[in-house]
Amino acid sequence: MPRNSLASATTWITAAAQAHGDDLIAHVMHRQSISRRRARKLLNALVDAQWLSVSGSARKPHWQPGALRQVVQTYALAGLQEDLPWARDFAPHLALQPNVARLAQHAFTELLNNAIDHSGGQGVTVSVRQTAMHLQLLVSDDGCGIFDRIEQSWQIGDPKLAMLELGKGKLSSMPDRHCGHGLFFVARAADIFDLHANQQAFQRRPGRSGWSPVRALGRPGTSIFLAIALDTPRTLDEVLRAQAAQGYGFEQTEVPLRLLTGPMVGLESRAQARRVTARLAQFRGARLDFSGVDDIGPAFADELFRVYARAHPEVQLQPEAMGPRVAAMVAAVQ
Repeated sequence: MPRNSLASATTWITAAAQAHGDDLIAHVMHRQSISRRRARKLLNALVDAQWLSVSGSARKPHWQPGALRQVVQTYALAGLQEDLPWARDFAPHLALQPNVARLAQHAFTELLNNAIDHSGGQGVTVSVRQTAMHLQLLVSDDGCGIFDRIEQSWQIGDPKLAMLELGKGKLSSMPDRHCGHGLFFVARAADIFDLHANQQAFQRRPGRSGWSPVRALGRPGTSIFLAIALDTPRTLDEVLRAQAAQGYGFEQTEVPLRLLTGPMVGLESRAQARRVTARLAQFRGARLDFSGVDDIGPAFADELFRVYARAHPEVQLQPEAMGPRVAAMVAAVQ
């Protein structure tokens, strides 16, 4: 059997097995316009690859989704309501622990709503795959791309600076309708989170230092991929409460400072420090992540830890992952 036939079948076989468990061979024959023999061969290959399980007799088999599952759907964005696809087209075909199911629903609906409200596109393709270890979600729209949208709304043309602001949270191109919380918390609900748009890409992984540039996908619009471990003890409630001393307030943010660096570019100027502190007055505290930063200049340190700190004592700046030279410079200006 051609390898691509098997790969193509994985995108629709999960839903087909749910709907046609007792007559799946006939359904596949009709769907693929193939003989009974080829249909049975395809289904047997899917069983071997753990995309299907089968019970009953050879004459009356009953097919069900296997350990591996996948659903792929494409929708027109006009008039789309983000909750219905999850409830109708995806959730019925997955086998998830309650905490993972809630994390997945939250991520799915937030990302789909972003495509509906912000992309300016015509359509969106959503793929959900359950593997032996993870639930994987990919949402790809055909709109203008999130970094172009940020440039239009906030006049931030550098994608790294746009990611710096987006990563802080509370940034929205539609502030009357959105508070800018969605992407911040969805990224923290996942074990892997990749954002691709406008020939740029950034990844966030828990336990690593904030957002990091990665190789971009060459596709239009915005594509977001995330993975959640099936055995994670993480709950959505914990994610939503993590940025507040109590309750669900969004009081703390994170700033990955290495987004301001690059080849031959270090953290030296007061202008760079002012980019770090932009909009921090909306929060009670900010964790400043110095991972990957070996040195900072005195002007940068003075503007951030003396000038801004004195002007905004209500905002607690919490430097993290400082190397010895960075820590010494911070101590000097304080």
